[in-house]
Amino acid sequence: MTVADERELVLAGFVVFFDPPKESAGIAINALAASGVGVKILSGDNERVTGHVCRELGIPVTGLLTGAEIEALSDEALTARLEQTNMFCRVTPVQKNRVILGLKHRGHVVGFLGDGINDAPSLHTADVGISVDSAVDVAKDAADIILLRHDLGVLERGVTEGRRAFGNIMKFIMMAMSSNFGNMFSMAGATLILPFLPMLPVQILLNNLLYAVSEMPIPLDEVDREATERPEHWDMRFIRDFMLVMGPVSSIFDYLTFGLLLLVFHANEASFQTGWFVESLATQVLVIFVLRTRRNPLRSHPHPLLATTSLTIVVIAVLLPFTPVGSWFGFVPPSVALLLAIAGLTASYLLLAESAKQAFYRLRSSAGIAPPAQLRPHLPLIDRS
Repeated sequence: MTVADERELVLAGFVVFFDPPKESAGIAINALAASGVGVKILSGDNERVTGHVCRELGIPVTGLLTGAEIEALSDEALTARLEQTNMFCRVTPVQKNRVILGLKHRGHVVGFLGDGINDAPSLHTADVGISVDSAVDVAKDAADIILLRHDLGVLERGVTEGRRAFGNIMKFIMMAMSSNFGNMFSMAGATLILPFLPMLPVQILLNNLLYAVSEMPIPLDEVDREATERPEHWDMRFIRDFMLVMGPVSSIFDYLTFGLLLLVFHANEASFQTGWFVESLATQVLVIFVLRTRRNPLRSHPHPLLATTSLTIVVIAVLLPFTPVGSWFGFVPPSVALLLAIAGLTASYLLLAESAKQAFYRLRSSAGIAPPAQLRPHLPLIDRS
């Protein structure tokens, strides 16, 4: 074809490439925003095209930076402008990478969604690289997550599920740390005042095994709505403070049990070990219902399997001393009066644990200590090349 072929042509019409955003995309982005997840658009298109897409999706543009403007900014100056800017237009792959690094420098957890060859460096740099199954192989290889459905709602559901999983992990850690910290003091104190071991090694192992079984359904448990509304992060200081408050509460009731066994029931070695085994396991397991939520435990219902498993373990602990297996572990049948006394101590412990838990959260709130959910928002970045 030459220039001569383009003479005396007749206009027949225009060919338009029409690629409207999916309706579900706007809904998903709004859901992410409601969950404390900010969305920033990084695009190779110009600001008019990108702005039109943002309006179609209902994304308010809070700030705009073009590739030329980013090129003129130092890394420090760019980082300072990232919080107020959510639309980046005509950007190069290197500039996308600078934006991600700037956000990470400010303490944000960054996800990046892209499907092109030039997105591979950004997918590597982001904390979570996300691509789609129709992306080029290089992008899919660089991504941590590949979406099998072209629906951003999957991201929102994934964020919620991730927060639920994190919340359940925190439950297990908080319960285990508090329980173990209290048991350490109880065991150390008991060895100083008793002429025998407060619990035999095999009994301790059995206690730990039954306690672990009672907590196995925790991954299935629901978490408080507040825990999924905002992103959370690992906070060792929070766990330490919680352990220092709840651990001694457990030890107080262990020592009350010691006094009850020695001074009221005049227990011998086997009776003492049996009584403390039952009390220790009952308090450790049942306090799950108190510590699994920041709310009133009567208003936050556990997963049925968690409730069933926990209550079953407590029943096993009570009945075990009456069985031949219990005698093999060194247990002796406790009296009805002792079991009633242990039940009363356990109920009192749960009430005090709930009061201590509520006081702990009130003190943190009054001291102005922000919960982990408010400290570090996740900011996924969507590439639109």
